[in-house]
Amino acid sequence: MRISVIIPTYRESKSIQRLIEYVQRFAQNGVAEIIVADAGSDDKTVEIAQQAGALTVISPLKGRAAQMNYGASFATGDILYFVHADVLPPATFAQDIRRALAEGYEIGRYYMKFDSNKWYLKINAFFTRFDFFVCYGGDQTLFVDKRLFEKAGGFKSDMLIMEDFEFTKRARKIGRYKILKKGALISARKYSHNSWWQVQKANNKIVTMYRHGASQKEMVETYKQMLKFE
Repeated sequence: MRISVIIPTYRESKSIQRLIEYVQRFAQNGVAEIIVADAGSDDKTVEIAQQAGALTVISPLKGRAAQMNYGASFATGDILYFVHADVLPPATFAQDIRRALAEGYEIGRYYMKFDSNKWYLKINAFFTRFDFFVCYGGDQTLFVDKRLFEKAGGFKSDMLIMEDFEFTKRARKIGRYKILKKGALISARKYSHNSWWQVQKANNKIVTMYRHGASQKEMVETYKQMLKFE
C-alpha cells in the first residue's frame, strides 16, 4: 500500500517547503507522490512546491474541500493522506498509516500537539486524543483508504468550513475509524493574533452554527469577524 500525500494551499510560501522536505525525508518508500493542490496563490507557494519536487496542481475552485478533492483526482496511491501546510505529522507517519490499514481501519487521524509549551494549548491538544465530533479537524491530518474516499463521495466541494468534520462523520458510517496514538505537530500561529478565549469562543460558535444548519457563508463571515488572521 502506497500513500498519496495531498496538501491544500493558499499563500503558504513560508511553510510549504518545510513540509514537502519533511515528508520526503520520512517517506520510507511508502509515499507514491506529494500533491500540492493550490487555490491560486499570489505568492511563491506554487514555485516553491514545484522546486521541492511536489506534483503541483491549481484547483479550479477555491476552498480546502474542493482543493483536496482536486488533488485526490491525481493520486495514484492506495491511501490518501491530507495534511495542512503548517502541520508536521510524526516521522513514522507512513508506517503508522499502513499499519492502521493492515489492522482493518480505513480512516483516521492523529491527535494534536502544538509547537508551543503553553499550558492551555496542552489542554486543547489532550482532548483530541478522544473520539469527539469537535476533534475531527483537518489540523490533525486525515488518512483514508482511497476506495472509501470514493465510495463516500469525497469532500463536499461547496463547503468552505467544517469540511473535515462533515466528511469524517459521513465516511466513518461505512468505514472503521482510528485515532493514531501520536501527535501531529500543529502551528500555534492562530494564537499569536488571538487570545486562547477568542479562539475557543470562535470554534464553539462555528460548531454550534453548523449543528443548527447555518449556511457556509454565515459561518465563514462569523469566523472572520471573531478572529484576526495573518
